[in-house]
Amino acid sequence: MPYQNQSVVTFHTTAFNITARKPYFINDCCFGDDLARWMIAELRKQNVQAFDEPAQEDFGWYLTFELANTKYFFLISYRPDDISKGSTWIGFIERKLSPLKSLLRSPKQAIPLEASQVIDRALSNCTQIRDIRWHYHQDAPYK
Repeated sequence: MPYQNQSVVTFHTTAFNITARKPYFINDCCFGDDLARWMIAELRKQNVQAFDEPAQEDFGWYLTFELANTKYFFLISYRPDDISKGSTWIGFIERKLSPLKSLLRSPKQAIPLEASQVIDRALSNCTQIRDIRWHYHQDAPYK
């Protein structure tokens, strides 16, 4: 369970694709499209508004969801490691900024606990996901 201001989560699972590269991947390692679609469905089960389709970046995938009239991104990245334990996935929650705030490089705002909790509930409800650990952004294991 996350604490206030913990916005980065790591977890292990064998439930999602890490071997079949899709022709639409930006990079060969851009796994996570199936995880992002699953997360959208899980958020909706909690009555959280989530956009229909995830989007891709060079690091992986992200989805957009909304709580209390604020939009957030949940960014998903796969870290290849000991797959016998289950692949390591890293998720980051960030506020979706307006184009003007993005342009002005507005400082990162704290993520409310509720945003981390909805992600945690979705992950915790899947029996194939384990070792869920929450981190503060500055302490996150990026590699």
